[in-house]
Order: sequence, then C-alpha cells, then structure tokens
Amino acid sequence: EPKTDVRIFVLLTARESSFELFEVNHIRTIYHMFIALLILFILSTLVVDFIDEGRLVLDFGLLVYAFGQFPLVVCTWICMFLSVLLVPYSLFHLWAQSQSHSHPGMYSLLFGSVFLLYQALGLGFLPTYMAVTNSVPPASCFIIILEQVRLMMKAHSFVRENVPRVQTWAKDKTSPGPVVPQVSQYLYFLFAPTLIYRDKYPRNPVIRWGYVATKLLQVLGCLFYAYYVFVRLCIPQFHSIGLQLFDLRAMVLCVFNSILPGVLVLFLGFFAFLHCWLNAFAEMLRFADRMFYKDWWNSTSFANYYRTWNVVVHDWLYYYVYRDFLAAFKNTTKRFRPAAMLFVFTVSAVVHEYILAVCFGFFYPVLFCLFMCFGMMFNFILHDQRKGPIWNIIMWTSLFLGQGVIICLYSQEWYAQRYCPLKEPSFLELLKPRSWSCQRGLMGN
Repeated sequence: EPKTDVRIFVLLTARESSFELFEVNHIRTIYHMFIALLILFILSTLVVDFIDEGRLVLDFGLLVYAFGQFPLVVCTWICMFLSVLLVPYSLFHLWAQSQSHSHPGMYSLLFGSVFLLYQALGLGFLPTYMAVTNSVPPASCFIIILEQVRLMMKAHSFVRENVPRVQTWAKDKTSPGPVVPQVSQYLYFLFAPTLIYRDKYPRNPVIRWGYVATKLLQVLGCLFYAYYVFVRLCIPQFHSIGLQLFDLRAMVLCVFNSILPGVLVLFLGFFAFLHCWLNAFAEMLRFADRMFYKDWWNSTSFANYYRTWNVVVHDWLYYYVYRDFLAAFKNTTKRFRPAAMLFVFTVSAVVHEYILAVCFGFFYPVLFCLFMCFGMMFNFILHDQRKGPIWNIIMWTSLFLGQGVIICLYSQEWYAQRYCPLKEPSFLELLKPRSWSCQRGLMGN
C-alpha cells in the first residue's frame, strides 16, 4: 500500500525540530523576551516579599508541595517500566511461538485477552489506585499518569506493529521461525521519543553532551518560570475566590484575567516538553528524527494545528485510532471518515480529561467539553481551505480564549474543593463541580 511506504519513510528520516530556528538572531529575540519576562517576575516577587516582610523571602513551598512524595513516584515508575518491559514482550514472544502450533486462533484469543487485561489492570488501574489512595500531589501525579499513558501507548504500538509480521510468517513460513524483535530493540523503543515502533531508527553518530545539558537546564528554567506565573498571576486572583459571589460578570473577568497566565503556561509546557525534554532524550539516544512538532504557530486552520502541535501523539492517533477505525469499514472508507475523526477526538478528549481528573483530584470536564464541542466545530469550520493571515489571527484568538477558560474554571474548582469539603459525599456529589455551590454556601454563612 503506497501510504504505508510513505509512513515508513517519514518515520525513518533524520529531521530537526522547528525551534532550531532560534539559531537565527531575529527569531532568538523572542527567546530573550521570555527570559526578560522571567527576570521581571523574579524581581517583582522579591520586591513584594521584601516590602511585606522587611527581608528577602525565597519561599518555594509551592514547588515542594507540587512535587511531594517523589520517592513514591520513582518507585511507582520503576514498577511500571519493568512490567511494560517484561510482560508485553514475553506475551508477544509466547504468542509468536504458538502460531506454529495447531489452533493458532485460540492462542491469539488467549494471549490477546491477557495483554488487554494487563493494559487495563497492570498499567491502567494499579498506578491510578496508588496515586489516588496516597493523595499524590499534582505535579508528582502528572509524572505517574503521563508515564502510564505513554507506556500503554508504547506497548500497544509494539504489539500492533509486530503482529502482522508474525501472521505473515505463519501464513507463508518464509523463515525457520517467527520474526520477533530483540529485547534490546524493544528496550530502545521504550526510551526513544516516539510512539511508533520500528526495529531501527535513524541515528546520529555522536552525542553532544553540552546540548543535552542545555536542554535539561531549559526544562528546569521553564519549571521555575511556571512557578512564578502561578505565584504572581494565578494565586493572587484565585486564593479568595470562595469569598466572592460568582456571577456572569465575575466569570467574564476571571476568563480574561486568566488568558495571560494560560498562554504562558501553554508556551512553557510546549517548549519544556516537546522541544527541550524530547530533544534531550533524542540526543542521549542519538535519535535523529527530531520532528516532534511542526510550525503550528503559523496554522490558519485548527485541522492543521491539531496535526502539527504534537506530531508524536498525532502519529499514534492517526495510525492506531483513525486508520484502524477506518480499516473496520474498508468498503465504505469515505463515508466513515467523519465518524473516524469523531472517534479520534473522543479518545483524545477522554484521555486528557482522565489525566486532569486524577491529578487534580476532582471531575470537572471543562477540557472534554472544549475538545468535543469547540474543538470539533473549529476543526470543520477552520479547515485546511482557510488561508491568509486573518485565519491565523482567529486561530490564535480562539486558542488564547480557550486557555483563559481552562485556567479560570479549573482554578476555581481547585480552591472550591478546599474551601467547601464534603464530609460524606455521594457519588453524584463527587461528579458535581464544587465551585457551583461553594460560594452560595459561604454567602449563606
């Protein structure tokens, strides 16, 4: 199939990240502007603390709290990683050997069921149960849950890419035994900054350790940057939210006041993870395909934005969700493309909301609604035929407004959960956002 050939070619090509444009002086000025803004955040925090306390206060309590219980996080990650290294590979190896026996379909059903059970319980339920029962703080919980999702996607890709090879061997018997990847190939894939399994990847000849150190320092810098954004722009706005009556006017002001911190957090998350973190690991592994994102900032349509914002996840969704969904309706592919797109949006929205719900400790499907309502609508309205600067402006305006809504509503709910705790909540009360009634309860007192 021609598309498959293109797919392999793209994933086996050495490419640089788009942000390497920062080597151009004119573009690098934007980077300098963000550093200048960070310096101003630090200075403003120090000055305000000095005026209030009469001394310099270097308090990083928010960071200490957010990354609390870190030894537990490390132990949990080690258990998850060892299980995903041993269980999927062992199951696949045993299944591949069974295809030379009689009743291969029965073995396929058996090993497939065990693999799905492991994905659901071993990687799905147990890490989440550990994080929830131990009340792991938000940042530490994000590490566990994001790694959980990443490893589940990796395990699925490994099995999905290698099963057809074994089935082809079982049908043609072109070699003495089934084609099973080596453990070293699977181990490299688990660390490689890609979610699509291949036996081999393009590799660079050397490791630039100075480059690795620079990227990791930039990740650390983004972490402190996000800390100052929350300290200077978010906490002062939301820490007394429960003492105010929340109405339409307050909602509008809250959303627009949250746009700046929301946009800064968006940029910091993108730059820290998709550029710095992935490039650092790619360099240490000599992984040459660095196209983790494309020039999403130039998008004139949301369809193009979704494809270019996070290429790593987009590739996984495209090949294993979108195309596999269409494969089930191969005789009516064109008719089912909108349904396949809706299915992709639903999967992405559910996973994003699951991550936020577990890490924040409450269910408030703001992101899910934005994905399924406005995300789907903009995907069809702002499609690839939209060209010109005006559409790029519309895309940025919508993106900024969406970030304001996310920061505003989730921050309100975070503080409402703490100001108005429920002693013995029912299941329905747990699903109902606390911020809808918290202010009324305080006003009644």
